[in-house]
Amino acid sequence: MKSKLQKLSIEQRGILVRLLRYSLSHKKALSIAFVLLFLSTAGQIIGPILIKIFLDDYLTPRNFPYEPLLYLAIGYLGLHLLSVVFNYYQKVMFQKIALKIVQQLRIDVFSKVQRLGLKFFDKTPGGSLVSRITNDTEAIKEMFVSVMSTFVQSGVFLIGIFIGMFYLNVNLALFCLLLIPIIFTIMVMYRYFSSKYYSQMREKLSQLNAKISESLQGMTIIQVFRQEKRLRKEFAKINDDHFGAAIKNMKLDGLLLRPAVDLVWIFSLILVLYYFGMTSLTSAVEIGVLYAFINYLERFFEPVNRMMQQLSIFQQAIVAGGRVFHLLDETENAPTIQKEFQDEKNKASITDGKIEFKDVSFSYDGRNDVLKNITFTANPGETVALVGHTGSGKSSIINLLMRFYAINRGEIKIDGQPLMTYEDEELRTKMGLVLQDPFLFVGDIKQNIRLYNEDITDEDVIRAAKFVQADKFIEKLPNGYEEKVGERGSTFSSGQRQLVSFARTMAINPKILVLDEATASIDTETEELIQVALNKMRKGRTTIAIAHRLSTIQDADQILVLHQGEIVERGNHQELLAHKGLYYKMYLLQQGQVTDKVSANQ
Repeated sequence: MKSKLQKLSIEQRGILVRLLRYSLSHKKALSIAFVLLFLSTAGQIIGPILIKIFLDDYLTPRNFPYEPLLYLAIGYLGLHLLSVVFNYYQKVMFQKIALKIVQQLRIDVFSKVQRLGLKFFDKTPGGSLVSRITNDTEAIKEMFVSVMSTFVQSGVFLIGIFIGMFYLNVNLALFCLLLIPIIFTIMVMYRYFSSKYYSQMREKLSQLNAKISESLQGMTIIQVFRQEKRLRKEFAKINDDHFGAAIKNMKLDGLLLRPAVDLVWIFSLILVLYYFGMTSLTSAVEIGVLYAFINYLERFFEPVNRMMQQLSIFQQAIVAGGRVFHLLDETENAPTIQKEFQDEKNKASITDGKIEFKDVSFSYDGRNDVLKNITFTANPGETVALVGHTGSGKSSIINLLMRFYAINRGEIKIDGQPLMTYEDEELRTKMGLVLQDPFLFVGDIKQNIRLYNEDITDEDVIRAAKFVQADKFIEKLPNGYEEKVGERGSTFSSGQRQLVSFARTMAINPKILVLDEATASIDTETEELIQVALNKMRKGRTTIAIAHRLSTIQDADQILVLHQGEIVERGNHQELLAHKGLYYKMYLLQQGQVTDKVSANQ
């Protein structure tokens, strides 16, 4: 247990140090806050000494001179008033600094999530990430806002109390020093056991968020397939586990926090009274010293109790900090430009849009290849279509080309330069991507087309919308291009959302166009309109298109047929039909489906 305790202590100390580093940028404000804290504490420490002087020098001998007592009273009241003022301002400053620290931490976590690669999101539930960005940082905020200020203030106060104790009685002060390791042991024991329960609580809370997020996103499927009862059971199970961990921690709080410290306080009070009682048998005991010492002893346990009560929040924050730093330390970042090409002289630029795949193999899990020795060339201005059954590797080729994932083996080149020699900005501005499921942001139509790119003017937005024939439905909207867009564009049809995403892509005027089954969710009438736009979009651009409907890519310069991660056929539409292979069978199957639908309608 000792080794586990040491390991846990080292780990938690590292997390605490890392959290405290965020305060380094607030050195000046912290220095002022500490000065105010010391002044406030000094006022509270000197108070009992002034009472001791009054009791021993004036009350006991029944000596009441007016002027000295007036100065003593004014000094006592003045000290308390100043202490209140200093205490107020130091608390405000500490909490303001704490809020700024957590604000920066949230920005760092959110920024880190933006830089993570898709491989990370494939294995991490979205609700879990939301929990780390919101719940975990909120727990850390509580540590900075209440715990740290309490610990600092209590620590300074304890030092001041010991100074006062040594001033009154050295022997008793040395005895009280023995209380520190006892209290420290209680704290260490609490941290050791509570860290387990808090880790379980944070993990279960993360799972609750993930389950809620999944349920909200899939509400239609849940209701259609009557999955409410199953999901309620799953949610209740996680909730019960969270409740169980919370109950265990509450029992630990009830045992090791206030009750244990109160027990130590009672024993120490008995021993102090015993000491003064035994001393009184041989010599006189000053009432003022007895009062001041007992007052200091009580004040000694007051900050200890405050610290113990805050220890629960502190432990939650340390566990939450560990989860947040685990995310910040995540190495699964999105692939980016290689270091040797970050120099201005070595940066590559996309000019023609020639794409080359040479013996590219790729695996998501590092064991099973989803792409095997993919080799093809898309010359500038050509359209290369990718077809194949589900799971054949079409989308994986797109993911590698867009550099969402790093290739395992082989090489991808654009204009003769390796893909890893291009900056993200160069790739994202020269390559346009249209997905099967278009994503619209909360805002308006114009903002969704421009995406807050200041280089794109209102005229560019309208021109792009007209180019893809999205202007016909936009201009019919009550507010036109200023029409509000709800979450994911839920108030628009799938065809309208796709047209907006087409306009968004054309607004940047890309050199390379990537279409991932862009017409799959569009109705026949809209598809006819968009096919005209697609033909215009493809002119002068290298286009890589994943197609489900073979009728939409019959004019492609080259069609690659994929099966189980390999290119099994290649050629144009007529050549592949003449070959009578997999493409021919797929074409006949779709033609048969069309015939069956026509016959059914008749």
